Amino acid sequence: MVLLALFFLFPLVFMFVSSLKPDAQILSDVDSPQAFLPTGDISLDNYTGVFERVPVARFILNSVLVTTLIVGLGLVVNSMAGFALSRLEWRGRKVLLTVIIATLIVPFETIAIPMVYWVSKLPTLVFENGVPMYDFGWLNSYHVQIVPFIANAFSIFLFTQYFSTIPKSIDEAARIDGAGWFTIYRRIIVPLSGPAFATVAILTFLPAWNQYLWPLMVVQQEDLRPVMVGMQYFFQINPAWGEVMAYTSLITVPVLVMFLAFQRAFVSSIASSGVKG
Repeated sequence: MVLLALFFLFPLVFMFVSSLKPDAQILSDVDSPQAFLPTGDISLDNYTGVFERVPVARFILNSVLVTTLIVGLGLVVNSMAGFALSRLEWRGRKVLLTVIIATLIVPFETIAIPMVYWVSKLPTLVFENGVPMYDFGWLNSYHVQIVPFIANAFSIFLFTQYFSTIPKSIDEAARIDGAGWFTIYRRIIVPLSGPAFATVAILTFLPAWNQYLWPLMVVQQEDLRPVMVGMQYFFQINPAWGEVMAYTSLITVPVLVMFLAFQRAFVSSIASSGVKG
C-alpha cells in the first residue's frame, strides 16, 4: 500500500518540485529521477512570477467564496431533500427519486448551452445610485456560478441512502414526544449523519473548485473568475512551465487540506452507507 501511495503521489511531488525550478531545468530533468528531487537552481521565482502575471489572490478568493457557498447551501438543500425522500411517506417519492437518479446519466456539456440561455433571461436585483431596480440576466455575477449547482442528484441519493439506514423507530418516538419533522431532521438525523455530510462536502467541493467550462461561458469579468479559468493565462503565448507548476501547486493545496481534514469521515461514510440499493 505504501508503494501504491507513492505511485499516486509522484505527479504531486513532480508538480511541487518543478514549481521551484526554472523552465530549462524542468525540461532537462524530466527524463531522470532528478525530476522528483529539489536539486539544482531552486528558488521561489516562479511563485513571484505567478502573482505578477495573474491576480492569484482574487481568483482564489472567488473560488473560495463560490465553493464555500455551493458546499454549505448544498448540504442543507440536499440533506433536506434526502430526509424527505427517506423518512417521510408520501405518494410519488420513489418515482421522484428514480427521476433524480436518472439525471446523473446526463452529461453537463449537453445542457450547458440551454443553461446559459436561461440564466441570461432570469431577473436580478441591481442598485443604481442606491435605488434597487430589476434587471435581466445573471451573467458576470457570483450567483450564476453558485445557484445552478446547489442541488445535486448524487448528493440527494447519498443522503437518502444514509438516512435510510437510521431506524425509523427514532422518528416515531420523537413524534410521540411532540417533535415536528424539521426538529427530527435538525436534532436527530443531522447529528447522526456526520460521515454522510463529510462525504457530500468532499464530493461537492471537488467539482465546485475545479469548475472551468461553466465560468468560462458565463463570466467575462476578470475580477469574478475562479482559479481554474486563470490557467488559460499561462498558455496564451509561450507556456512558462515553472509558473504553471507554481500556479497548480497553489490551487491544489486547498483540495489536499479539504481531503485530509475529512478523510476519516469520508471512509466511514462509504463503508457504512455506500451506494447500496
